[in-house]
Amino acid sequence: MKKLALTTALALTMGISAVANAHPVNAGYATSSNDTVWKTSYGECWQHGYWTEEDKTVECGAEPVAEAPAPAPAPAPKMVMKMIDAEESHIVYFDFDSSQVTDVNAIVNYVGSLAKLNSIELKGYTDSIGTNAYNDALSQRRVEAVDAALAAAGIDTAKVVSYSFGEANPVKVCTDAGSSRKACLAENRRVEVNIEGQKQIKVQQ
Repeated sequence: MKKLALTTALALTMGISAVANAHPVNAGYATSSNDTVWKTSYGECWQHGYWTEEDKTVECGAEPVAEAPAPAPAPAPKMVMKMIDAEESHIVYFDFDSSQVTDVNAIVNYVGSLAKLNSIELKGYTDSIGTNAYNDALSQRRVEAVDAALAAAGIDTAKVVSYSFGEANPVKVCTDAGSSRKACLAENRRVEVNIEGQKQIKVQQ
């Protein structure tokens, strides 16, 4: 009976050895054909003779390797306010022989969008109909009318600088006569408005 048990144990050992040799693995353990580690009746993994501590796996008693913590999310970009230079030009047009201002809303709205107003430059012009002296005076009345309209809208006119040039610097030259000439020269009856200041914008730091 003892001889039979010894023979059975030897056969089992040889069978395990044969399986291990047929399916060698790098872990240092004997495995079956589907790479399952052989274990003793006590639940211990069956080690090859060349097994070392470095071959120990979690299944066979090694401490599990802690996963590296996930990297912290990158901080959200910080937005800061920054002042930038800003400049914009407008034109106020006039009827023939008139200094009546029709609309300065676009100018007022732009000035209101600025964080700081540096200056407003007004340049008044007329068409070429009439004497030079009359046109010089008319261009002056036009810049004064725009200045007054801006003041009425609440703009600090201490920042306003005015110039009048009469019929100089025409943007339109016409050879028409009579009423058609007046219509042709309409673009020359103007006050040019140049606004300089600073705007506040958000930028990524």
